[in-house]
Amino acid sequence: MNFLSDTTAPAHPTLIDALARANEGYAMSYGADDISARVEARLKEIFETDLKVLFAVSGTASNALALSVLCPPHGAILCHDEAHIHRDERGAPEFYTGGAKLIPLRGAHAKIELAELDRAVGEIPEGFVHSNPVRVLSLSNLTESGTAYTPAEVAERAARVQDRPAFVHMDGARFANALVTLGCTPAQLTWRSGVDVLCFGATKNAAMGAEAVILFPKAMDRFEELQARQKRGGHMAPKMRYIAAQFDAWLKDDLWLDLARRANQRARLLADGIGTIDGVEVLHSVDGNEVFARLPEDIAARMRDAGAGFYQWPDGSARFVACWCTEQSEVEALIQSAR
Repeated sequence: MNFLSDTTAPAHPTLIDALARANEGYAMSYGADDISARVEARLKEIFETDLKVLFAVSGTASNALALSVLCPPHGAILCHDEAHIHRDERGAPEFYTGGAKLIPLRGAHAKIELAELDRAVGEIPEGFVHSNPVRVLSLSNLTESGTAYTPAEVAERAARVQDRPAFVHMDGARFANALVTLGCTPAQLTWRSGVDVLCFGATKNAAMGAEAVILFPKAMDRFEELQARQKRGGHMAPKMRYIAAQFDAWLKDDLWLDLARRANQRARLLADGIGTIDGVEVLHSVDGNEVFARLPEDIAARMRDAGAGFYQWPDGSARFVACWCTEQSEVEALIQSAR
């Protein structure tokens, strides 16, 4: 009953097999291989647009590197107060941008409130030498509370910065989980709603270690700069075919969506089960594979005594994360231990 994180889960066997196949013979390095080219072509089909893609090995690296080519050192990045780039990346975005200012904004369920966004944009005039101009709006989908921005919600936030020379960045570490819940297309949830750069995560959804920075048309001219910063920062994998191979297998026949759907179903089953127990409060809508609940201490203790693993969140709640390989029996056992 491991509900600690989707990063604790094993990689899917299909992706491991793909790595073995990629290991046959020689291939061009630094992303010039045939597998990388095939994945980029597939991503163009999936997102229904031209794009450039750079592979990375961690979400922190992809976020920080992406932001570094979108925001100058004297600029500002607007994000939610609970955003991963603000709370969990040890200053990597500030480091790789050379000092850009992250401005955290409030909002229920880890979604940036429109009024908060309007206030922040209104308080930072363009061309005022004493303040950091807004150059990036960063949205997380799923959010840090496991909720999903709809395409309409993304679009209305992106519209707030469209009059600035600013970009919209999306942290998509759990993008697949948001997508299958919303039932929209990848294009609708990204560039058609105003997103310019997506950090597309596979690691949390069955990969061994595979992330991609996707530059949509407005940001494609930043690709060479992105490559240069990845190299200079020590994050350019020489044998990039092994990262690409994971995406190649993951995207084939919509495996990535099937795995996310499975994890989401397990999370929904868990939320429905513990949500009926006296004293338990599920705090956010379950739009993906995460459940946040406030638990009486005796119930939390029974879960731990039964062998369940989950994290205590800073607000005092408990976070449960279902993975692609979480079995229904594990969820049912956890619910039973709580009861």
